[in-house]
Amino acid sequence: MKRSNTMLLALGAGAALLALGAAGGWWWATRAAAPDAGHGQPPSGGAQDSRKVLYWYDPMYPQQRFDKPGKSPFMDMELVPKYADDSGAGAGVKIDPAVAQNLGVRFATVTRVPLVTQIEATGLVGFNERDVAVVQARANGFVERVWPLAPGDVIRAGQPLAEFLVPEWTAAQHEFLAVRAAGDAALLEAARDRLRLLGMPEKLIREVEQGGKPRARHTVASPRGGMIQSLDVRAGMSVMAGETLARVNGLGTVWLEVAVPEAHAGAVRVGAIAEARLAGFPDEVVEGRVTAILPALNEAARSLRVRVELPNRDGRLRPGLSAQVTLRGESKGTGLAVPTEAIIRTGKRALVIVAEESGRYTPVAVSLGREVGDRTVIASGLSEGQRVVASGQFLIDSEASLAGFVARAAGEPAAADSAAAALHEAEAVIDEIDGTEATLTHGPFKTLSMPGMTMVFPLARPDVAKGLKAGDRVAVFVRQTDDGLIVERMQKTGSGK
Repeated sequence: MKRSNTMLLALGAGAALLALGAAGGWWWATRAAAPDAGHGQPPSGGAQDSRKVLYWYDPMYPQQRFDKPGKSPFMDMELVPKYADDSGAGAGVKIDPAVAQNLGVRFATVTRVPLVTQIEATGLVGFNERDVAVVQARANGFVERVWPLAPGDVIRAGQPLAEFLVPEWTAAQHEFLAVRAAGDAALLEAARDRLRLLGMPEKLIREVEQGGKPRARHTVASPRGGMIQSLDVRAGMSVMAGETLARVNGLGTVWLEVAVPEAHAGAVRVGAIAEARLAGFPDEVVEGRVTAILPALNEAARSLRVRVELPNRDGRLRPGLSAQVTLRGESKGTGLAVPTEAIIRTGKRALVIVAEESGRYTPVAVSLGREVGDRTVIASGLSEGQRVVASGQFLIDSEASLAGFVARAAGEPAAADSAAAALHEAEAVIDEIDGTEATLTHGPFKTLSMPGMTMVFPLARPDVAKGLKAGDRVAVFVRQTDDGLIVERMQKTGSGK
């Protein structure tokens, strides 16, 4: 009996201790849950952030500002802080200067340049097809001698090519000399015309008349100096009147066929100055002029064929040589320009990354003009003196896209607040939707510190609701404006039913 009383006392003491422990735990839990009114910081631990807070706001009603944290009077959610380093810096992404240096980011300044048409292209030297001499047989005859020449040889004007025996000319010369001896001027002129009609050159007729003896053999010479392209005559062969014996192409001038990119086709003019730098003579510049723009486009290379005539006084410019060519036109005022490498072409538009203060970078949509050397004219979208990223801009553009920033259109002023230019994403289920608004049960917008809830969102455009219906699961992208959050895009991910 005594032992039983002792056990009862022990059990009672243990129960009392358990009750005291439970009461103490409840008290400490209550103290820990109570907000610290003296510091006025939200329970989310915002006091640990060392950045300066300018004000607090509700992402659904950003136009209303509060001077201390707490619950939003509009929605069941905590107010979001607006930090000083996020204000007034413009829309874009912020990159630490040390990181930008490690990425190899280079900058360029928007400058004003003369609008001189300057196109860089490549070309090949070819023959001047207008400077060609074709040597033909003027009568039937026999080849008795051929000078030791071959196609590809460079000859001077008057170079003998072959010696012919023309029987028909020999008989006509005897008749001409007989009439000459008779002294009849009219008959002599008629005999002279007959020799011309048989194809005898004037020089040969004068030699026969002055020498008083027939010339049985006739030497054919090249009327032009240059390169022999073809030589189709051999000793012992017979030739017919009109048969081509040789073809000689002059080298006093050459043609440079330049492949101008299709995009610059409208900037080339006949008479434009061309400067050629040949690989064989890298330290020399040969200047010529555009003489023709050929009508047919090179379909394989998508380039315009432009003919430039170059002087070749020393004969060093041989067909087949390659050249780097600069085509220059007249100056037509000035314009703003940036390095061509600074432009990002997406297919639908062109972007330039503008470097702003405090290490911020903003993608800006621009309208492009012509290219002037290694620079491209900016028709609209930038101002003189702005700094743009000339190298590493693709990495910054990718970062801006991941962050949800939308490039400004050309001429559109920059947003005053970076949050206003960003798209914020969350998962949601559509409860109701029409062309103007949608009721969504959404998850948290992490970039806005906004918890999940059910609420009505206005749609930026009627086509945002196209193909969507109640019950669909979507990824919703919203933009923060002075009137609250607006849905810019919804992408279907599944069905909620």
